[in-house]
Amino acid sequence: MVQPAMTQFLNSILSQRGPSAVPYSEDTKWLIRQHLVALTTAFPSLEPKTASFTHNDGRSVNLLQADGTIPMTFQGVTYNIPVVVWLMESYPRHAPCVYVNPTRDMIIKRPHPHVNPSGLVSIPYLQNWTYPSSNLVDLVLNLSLHFGRDPPLYSQRRPNPNPNPNPNPNPNPNPNPNPHPPPNFGTSSSSSSSSGYPHAHAHANAYPPRSYPPSPYPAPAPPRVQSTEDPSEVFKRNAINKLVEMVHADVANFRKTREGEMEGLFSLQGVLKQREESLNKGLKEMQDEMEALEQQLQIVLMNTDVLEGWLRDNQGKKMGSLESPEDAFDCVDLLSKQMLDCTAADLAIEDTLYALDKALQVGAVPFDQYLRSVRALSREQFFHRATAAKVRAAQLQAQVVNMAARSQHYGVYMLMDHRFVPPCILKQWIYYHGYIACMNLVTTDKHLDLSIAYNIVIGTAGNDNGGNGMRMS
Repeated sequence: MVQPAMTQFLNSILSQRGPSAVPYSEDTKWLIRQHLVALTTAFPSLEPKTASFTHNDGRSVNLLQADGTIPMTFQGVTYNIPVVVWLMESYPRHAPCVYVNPTRDMIIKRPHPHVNPSGLVSIPYLQNWTYPSSNLVDLVLNLSLHFGRDPPLYSQRRPNPNPNPNPNPNPNPNPNPNPHPPPNFGTSSSSSSSSGYPHAHAHANAYPPRSYPPSPYPAPAPPRVQSTEDPSEVFKRNAINKLVEMVHADVANFRKTREGEMEGLFSLQGVLKQREESLNKGLKEMQDEMEALEQQLQIVLMNTDVLEGWLRDNQGKKMGSLESPEDAFDCVDLLSKQMLDCTAADLAIEDTLYALDKALQVGAVPFDQYLRSVRALSREQFFHRATAAKVRAAQLQAQVVNMAARSQHYGVYMLMDHRFVPPCILKQWIYYHGYIACMNLVTTDKHLDLSIAYNIVIGTAGNDNGGNGMRMS
């Protein structure tokens, strides 16, 4: 379980600014906090701290470290190895530095495949450190595995520097045992609270007599000499301790308050990041829309230039120079102009006949005059309609000829020596002579996705020896 004090400590350290701030990048501080929290949860014996680290070039920086012990199992017995895990400035993108931290009664095994004489640890997991998948928990597990195969530290037993000056001539047959007896490497049970280290050349069930071989536990310290203290010094020390406790309490309250504020600021930072992403997205959309509007503006400006040019060219012209308002618009060809005139005359006569009929109903026009006017207008209307029908037929034929010239999928076909090879589908063939040949063309084309039917005159009457016409229906 993660202790709140440890979490508050990490939040306080990682949020500091100024000269005392730890030299980690802002985008990795949250990941560093997660790594340390997970490490202390899995291994409570490791405690996050800050300390000054001196590089080989003499530079000193304030870095985070995980100081404590890690468990390792050697010959069925669990021991604790003191280590220090330094989180360098480039962590977690680069691997941390791990040192074994031997006490005064411990020595580093020489040679060791993973620990150099200075205590620096080098294992494959550190050499193959990969960001962001690698983490401190897996690192400690790998350290425990490698140390269990070959322990890096050993504890040596030292002789008592103050032997008993008054040996008892009658020794007790049952003296008090050593408070830290050396365990049997072969048969000892595992204990997670052990803090000793196996020696390099231990045997299973025996130790050399009258000697001090290396032991997994340090020798007991000599008894302290009781001395008399000055009461004023005791009072002073107690007062200092009381003041320190009060300061610690005030600092804890202050830190708790600041931690609450920090959590609120972290939440606000997350909201601001979301808003930043939304604003960036909206800004990009507005930029795209602005580019589209600029393109449309260019098109409008081009069209405006065209219209202004047309106005400049036609500004001096007057409608009075035209014979009639209809002359303001020209037809594309003579047939179209003739069709327009015939249709206009036909519709005008139709309106005139309607007006005469209304005038006859109200008695404004005599009946005999009405009949004469209707007869004359009807004759004129007939000629206009007949002319319009001929013009329409001529236009249709001209359209077919133009299509035949543009594409082979449409056209008028020539009749030569009774051989006719059309590229279209003909429903029925009937050959005969003496009449004008007509055909009903039905064109189907998959590429053009079009179906057109025409009734077209393509031949003339012939004699018995001449070319026969063809009728297709």
